[in-house]
Amino acid sequence: MTNATVAATSTAKTISAAGTTRTDETACTTTTLFLERLPNLPIAESWAQIEASDDIDGMVEIPLTGHVSAGLPIEACSDDRTLRVPSRMVRRNTYALQVRGDSMIDCNIFDGDVIIIERQESAENGETAVVMINDQEVTLKKLYIEKSGVRLQPANTSMPPIYLKNSDIRVLGLVMGVARQAEMAA
Repeated sequence: MTNATVAATSTAKTISAAGTTRTDETACTTTTLFLERLPNLPIAESWAQIEASDDIDGMVEIPLTGHVSAGLPIEACSDDRTLRVPSRMVRRNTYALQVRGDSMIDCNIFDGDVIIIERQESAENGETAVVMINDQEVTLKKLYIEKSGVRLQPANTSMPPIYLKNSDIRVLGLVMGVARQAEMAA
């Protein structure tokens, strides 16, 4: 799977800032909380809440390209939805993935959250990254470069790290923000 495949998008379904999902003429409404990652802080402490503007010009549509595992890696597959997020969360190559699993809870990323990703092909030690393993599976972990290869470290003390060779992984992007349904934020 190529980066272009991961970024495949269509507007058949749109999730708005208010959490409204539109497919044809149907809609249901919930509230979405947006968290933006602040620079130069550990990720567990680096989240700032953004007030979603009711003004449509303050929101931008980005591709919601599928799911990412926060647990055991899952098969990479693309989706055809989009997500409306505050424009300040969008950079050059921004996309979103929905999180499945609990391996990143100590970084304040929970099952069901939608993470905002900035597409990058490299990550520094300790950065929270979306990583493709053997061109098949995708996972969300903290990445550490070690002498013997790479360690993908969960941010959940009950889960073990994954050890791989450098050639077995490809960084797809870094976590820059989170969109969470308000009922999950309590």
